[in-house]
Amino acid sequence: MKKILLLTTISGLMLSGCYSTQVNMSMGNMRLISSSAAPQDVMDFATKTCRNDFYEGASFLSKAGKEYRFKCVKAEENEILIPIPGTTIAAPAKTEAK
Repeated sequence: MKKILLLTTISGLMLSGCYSTQVNMSMGNMRLISSSAAPQDVMDFATKTCRNDFYEGASFLSKAGKEYRFKCVKAEENEILIPIPGTTIAAPAKTEAK
């Protein structure tokens, strides 16, 4: 059982190491991300990056080669979140106040 778990973990790490994703520029609410990953993985990364900076999410602007341009959007700006064509934006996890 331990061997199976170890092999699963190692193979997952190896697969995630097959592509790279990084933020090349962060200026205000604009993000330039360079990535060789699948578009959905880039969209998820951009959304997570923007949410870590206290925005609602990432709105796709353009793609040139391996560079993706995003705008981080705040909820009170009444802007819509635009995904990369063919991808989706995952809904944030809701926490219940008790």
